[in-house]
Amino acid sequence: MRTIGNWISKRRQRVCVKGVKSTWEEVWSGVPQGSVLWPLLFLIYINDLEEEVVSKVFKFADDTRLFRQVNDTVDALGIQEDLDRLVQWADKWQMQFNVSKCKVMHVGKKNPRHHFT
Repeated sequence: MRTIGNWISKRRQRVCVKGVKSTWEEVWSGVPQGSVLWPLLFLIYINDLEEEVVSKVFKFADDTRLFRQVNDTVDALGIQEDLDRLVQWADKWQMQFNVSKCKVMHVGKKNPRHHFT
């Protein structure tokens, strides 16, 4: 782990606009952009995301999908409870979901199209 710590600490960056470069500044957080390590570290960070969730969860990079068949109000309440658990997880780890990218997909002609928050 010391190697990872050395790799992501004491980093510096600067900005170049139209050939004019800013001074170097130390970067206090994050992983170098374009790094192969970033997706791995992120997956390790969110590894426990679905521990308390009953619905199925798919994770890929920074994309998370929660799904479950909904046949009645009890199933719909189950999804809402899982969504609430994800929000609690996000609050605990100071992570935010991009609500503008969160979507609900209703499939089937007889789907009652429950509302989720």
